[in-house]
Amino acid sequence: MKKIGKIVAAIGIPLAVGCVSALLTSDAMQQFESLNQPPLSPPGWLFPVTWTVLYVLMGLASYLVFDAKAVGEAAERSRRIALGLYGLQLFFNFCWSPLFFVMKQYYFAFFWLLVMWGLILALLITAGKLDRRASILLLPYLLWTTFAGYLNIMVAILN
Repeated sequence: MKKIGKIVAAIGIPLAVGCVSALLTSDAMQQFESLNQPPLSPPGWLFPVTWTVLYVLMGLASYLVFDAKAVGEAAERSRRIALGLYGLQLFFNFCWSPLFFVMKQYYFAFFWLLVMWGLILALLITAGKLDRRASILLLPYLLWTTFAGYLNIMVAILN
C-alpha cells in the first residue's frame, strides 16, 4: 500500500502543477485561438489530453527514479541529480504557459522552452542510468516539447 501512495503522489505532483498553470492561463486561451496558427497546429482539445498523459508519464518516471535501487555513491548522486533536474524542468514547464499565453512573450517563451528541452533531455539521460523505463516514459514528453517549440516559434513569427 505504501508503494501505491508513493506512485499516486508522484503522479499527483505534475498533475497539480499542470492544473495550476492551466488555471492561470485559462482566460488567455480564447485570445490565443484568435492568433494566426502555424501549419500542423492540433485542435485545442488535444492539448489538455496530451498534457494529462504526459504529466502521468512524467510522474511515473519520477517514481521510478525515486524508487531505483541506487547502489553506491555515484548511483545515489545520479538519483539526486535526476530528481533535481525533474524539479527544475517542472518549474520551467509551469512558467512557460504564463510567459506564452498571459504575458504574450512569444520569443522569450521559445528560449525558455529551449532551456526546458535541454533540462528534459538531461533528465531523460540521467534517469535512464537509474532505470531505463524512466527514460522511455520521458521520451514522449521530450518529443511533445520539441513539437511545442515548433508551434511556439511559429506563433511568434506569424503574430
